[in-house]
Amino acid sequence: MEMTNAIASFAALSQDTRLKAFRLLVSHEPDGLPAGEIARQLSVPHNTMSAHLAVLSRAGWVLSQRQSRQIIYRASLSHMEAVVQFLLQDCCAGHPELCSSLIDRLSGCGINKSNN
Repeated sequence: MEMTNAIASFAALSQDTRLKAFRLLVSHEPDGLPAGEIARQLSVPHNTMSAHLAVLSRAGWVLSQRQSRQIIYRASLSHMEAVVQFLLQDCCAGHPELCSSLIDRLSGCGINKSNN
């Protein structure tokens, strides 16, 4: 991942509703959610949610697929992985053993659920 792509990705998540939407979609993998349901769960008007989802989509955080009359959104876990790899690429100045506790925490889906 290039620096400019990483910056665009971080910018897309640097807004409260978009970050909440992405986290909601991660929690609904692999099925995803319809746009209207995302808006309902986050108490956001549908047109506003559509604009937020468009930003997340352009940045690579979400994928969409039309199913009949609905658009189903899913979190792009491969994009999330690429961003995390970008952040950890030069982990601890070439001493990955210094990052072992972080890597251990990232290895499971039960990552500190108390920080929601």
